[in-house]
Amino acid sequence: MSTKAKTSDKRSPIATAVGKRVKACRIEAGKSQEELAHDAMVDRTYISTIERGKGNPSVETLANLAYCMNLTLAQLFEPLNINLKPTGTRRTNVGEPAPVRQRRLR
Repeated sequence: MSTKAKTSDKRSPIATAVGKRVKACRIEAGKSQEELAHDAMVDRTYISTIERGKGNPSVETLANLAYCMNLTLAQLFEPLNINLKPTGTRRTNVGEPAPVRQRRLR
């Protein structure tokens, strides 16, 4: 397995915690992945991807999922104890901007 494949397989602790919480709430609501996906108008495989911590759902998707489980977003996130320190590498600007040359108009 290449280094690139290993790096891309890493799961964010935030995505993993959110996924576990979505799964717990889904089970508590008595819904299958298929039922939740149908109610929230997403694919069943996407629910699985989220629950495994591999998906990165938008806030809107999370709000739809919470609504379909009779929860608010606050209730969905309430018990999570997540370190909000940024994960992964962030892109930085390494290039220098072109110099601005001012010319006088005559």
